[in-house]
Amino acid sequence: MTSTVLLVSLLVLFAINTPIAIAIGVASVLGIVVQGDFNPMMIVQRMFGGTDSFHLMAVPLFMFTGTILEAGGISRRIIDFANALVGWLPGGMAAVTIVSAMFFAGISGSAAADAAAVGAILIPAMKTSGYESDFAAAVQASGGSIGVVIPPSIPMIIFGFLTGASIGQLFAAGILPGLLIGVSLIGVATFISWQKGYSATTRFSMADVWHTFKRAILAMGAPIIILGGILFGVFTATESAAVAVVYGLVVGMGVYRRIRIRDLYPLFRDGAITSAIVMLIIATASAFSWIAAIEDIPARLAGGLLGLTANPVALLLLINLVLLIAGTFVETTAALILLVPMITAMLPSLGIDMVQLGVIVVTNLAIGMLTPPMGICLIVSCSISGDSLAAISRRVLPFMGILLVDLLIITFYSPITMWMANLVAS
Repeated sequence: MTSTVLLVSLLVLFAINTPIAIAIGVASVLGIVVQGDFNPMMIVQRMFGGTDSFHLMAVPLFMFTGTILEAGGISRRIIDFANALVGWLPGGMAAVTIVSAMFFAGISGSAAADAAAVGAILIPAMKTSGYESDFAAAVQASGGSIGVVIPPSIPMIIFGFLTGASIGQLFAAGILPGLLIGVSLIGVATFISWQKGYSATTRFSMADVWHTFKRAILAMGAPIIILGGILFGVFTATESAAVAVVYGLVVGMGVYRRIRIRDLYPLFRDGAITSAIVMLIIATASAFSWIAAIEDIPARLAGGLLGLTANPVALLLLINLVLLIAGTFVETTAALILLVPMITAMLPSLGIDMVQLGVIVVTNLAIGMLTPPMGICLIVSCSISGDSLAAISRRVLPFMGILLVDLLIITFYSPITMWMANLVAS
């Protein structure tokens, strides 16, 4: 009875467009009331316990790092460098959009921040240069999805928190898949641009590459600190996030001089609000997962999938399908906390490493960021370009196609994730 109430109430609340955190919280309260053996105050205790983690401190810190560096004027410098690198390709501005998103992904750890920071500059610029508005938005949305695969990645931090997997290994494992996704998206964008007759934005010049690199090097110092510190064992993920915040303040205030003392309060306020939204989802989802574990829902769902097939290849395909569907309708953080216990219960039958599983899960949910109605990258791009969600959804289909191919490679070719992960101490 409790299981039915939990799942049905959650689905109904999602269907009527209740905010994610509220929907999960209300479903949790209904579940514990129907269960009857626990004091409802346990919900509050589980919400607090679900966020009381040293590892989760990295989430607001990475988000705040992105906010600080964006305010410090990094976007323009990164875009100029990306333009020198790939602007000579057919439809160079589309390729620049994706490369810029890849660089920014190494700073923020958030797909929404990635899409917003780069899209605010490049979507209007693409439209001014003659690109169709919905295509420009589709390119930006697709590039933004890389933000959770290339480290630092907030969903990877949450996966590591839920499973005990090494966050450092997860970050290392996401590097090559992120590059694979970026290169394949550039290929699709360039091909479509060539068909449409969109021209290059510049001629290739090593002098321009070197000049723009020198201007952007400090902007790209944060990902070097984050990844270098973790890969060489100097920092934990949380410690590297704290160092990155300090680095961002030094660069923004002392070098670029784009951030003044009076700007700090709104920056801290905005960072706190954004972090609070994510942490509230984690808190309520932790309470929901606790009740679900009491009712043995993850194990029963896992048993249901295992009952369909014992073949590891078929199981991985089924898990990908479940995650793709979930990513379409459920916010990424909530999807992780609700589904990861079920998926990890099947790990012995899958024959893969927990770290590879983490990259598979995050890649699936990154693709979900391009699918309506919950596709956050689509929504952000729509708000910038002014196009309808339906129009951009149609234009994003070719990018979705290549992302599904990338997902299959990541799922079934383990060296692409595990080669770099194995270089990092667990």
